[in-house]
Amino acid sequence: MKNALQWKLWNLPFFDARHEEIESRMTVWRQNFPALEADIASLTLDEQCRAIARALGASGLLAYAVPDTGQGEIVDVRSVSAIREALAYDSALVDFVFAMQGIGSAAIWRHGSSAMQATYLDGVRRGTRIAAFAMSEPDGSSDVASLSTIARREGEHYVIDGVKTWISNGGIADQYIVIARTEDVPGSKGLSALLVDADTPGLSIESRIDIISPHPLATLRFNGCRVSAERLLGEPGAGFKLAMGTLDIFRTSVGAAAVGIARRALNETLDRVRSRKIFGVQMSDMDTVRMKIADMTLDLEAAAMLVYRAAWLKDTTDKPVTREVALAKLGATEAAQRVVDSAVQLFGGTGVTVGSVIERLYRDVRPMRIYEGASEIQKLIIGKRMLS
Repeated sequence: MKNALQWKLWNLPFFDARHEEIESRMTVWRQNFPALEADIASLTLDEQCRAIARALGASGLLAYAVPDTGQGEIVDVRSVSAIREALAYDSALVDFVFAMQGIGSAAIWRHGSSAMQATYLDGVRRGTRIAAFAMSEPDGSSDVASLSTIARREGEHYVIDGVKTWISNGGIADQYIVIARTEDVPGSKGLSALLVDADTPGLSIESRIDIISPHPLATLRFNGCRVSAERLLGEPGAGFKLAMGTLDIFRTSVGAAAVGIARRALNETLDRVRSRKIFGVQMSDMDTVRMKIADMTLDLEAAAMLVYRAAWLKDTTDKPVTREVALAKLGATEAAQRVVDSAVQLFGGTGVTVGSVIERLYRDVRPMRIYEGASEIQKLIIGKRMLS
């Protein structure tokens, strides 16, 4: 297989014997991926995502992102991160589908009732139901505490009014975890989480959003959307804590996906400089090129260490790891941006040619510094933790 992943968990000190199956599963997935890619090439983006979800479910990979808590399973962040690194190496879209099934269902498998879990999670785990997490708003994407979508209690129901935007899987999801204000108190204390089916009256797709790294994204409008009070996840007013708990699990794996993209960019660049001559000299023999490759390698390896240290701490300790998670997300996504940008420079015009691998990686890596907490937000988290 061209540009082998060259990916061994055992190069890092954070894994144990139970993670061996991840390598074997990912080897099988990557061997089968070209056939899946060919099968879905002619489909629309929405159809591709549904087909990918079904394939991930059939492979058993989604079980790592959507654990069966009824059977005593828990999410293993090292496994999720390793899977995302390998998936992103080949396809940011596949990585997106995998991650969103976990993010969009985490509140259910962490805080949902037994009835909710029995009704929703099996389909998400098999990839036959698409999950989504609706938190961001037009004026409050990073400032979660300022969210203004209201869910007012009326008897045995909540009635939701407001707008959510930048919602991944918006427009194709079968269900949404919605963070809304249920209590008339300032800041984050009045937020709660509600499970809303996509076909609930009063919920509509206001618009779809196109971005440089294509995936389903939309603005949702809630207009008198009535849901049963039994759809509350966790306690009233616990929505902020629930949302942050979800992000603490999956922010680390964003860094892992960035590492996967950076690793692909580096491997593509190694192939390029070994096969290209400039002014009669092999690029790989140029000192300036070798130094650039060294910088790319340093960024990549340091990012991987940050990511898997955070994942290991999350899996093995009960202590807060918010700082380490923020370091992993910030460090890996910023490093991956530098690696891919260097790859573009070394590829020259080919690196910015639409349809080339490096051009695609450049588009795929850029949004990672924004979603699930922009780099600036991660810096605020880290600085606050260090000074507290």
